[in-house]
Amino acid sequence: MGNRPESDRRKAGRSDRGFSLLELVFVMAIMAILAAIAVPRYGQAIARHQVAMAARRVAADLEYAAARAGTSSSSLTVVFSPGANRYQMSGVPDLRDPSRDYTVVLTDSPFRSSMASADFGGDSSIVFNGYGVPDSGGTVVVTCGSYRKSIVLNAQTGKARVQ
Repeated sequence: MGNRPESDRRKAGRSDRGFSLLELVFVMAIMAILAAIAVPRYGQAIARHQVAMAARRVAADLEYAAARAGTSSSSLTVVFSPGANRYQMSGVPDLRDPSRDYTVVLTDSPFRSSMASADFGGDSSIVFNGYGVPDSGGTVVVTCGSYRKSIVLNAQTGKARVQ
């Protein structure tokens, strides 16, 4: 070691710092392939989550309407508007604007879903009597992309179930 010139000693003890252009191209190609696989799956996961969240919201609101009708001993109507992707509870104040009726728009954030249909014995509204029992059973279908969920309302119990 003592016989070698100092420049050789520095080269021997030093590792290459940095990457070659070829290494950078390989890393970028791998990242591009992973992104091409991940982005569509991420979009699908978001759509599945949004439709599931929208369906749970509809089910929870149907059960809320039944409970509110039962506790107030008066009828309560929930009107679904599939074309407008919304539903409304008559006589229940909206959480954001108490001067308006309670309204949920499924195309708004965080749901960003659509209402494909709402059928309760031939019409798109459901009336809960003063005991919280619906006038009929029925189904609401919500969609987001290619994903869909059905909310089934039991006519005897007033319980809503997501399928």
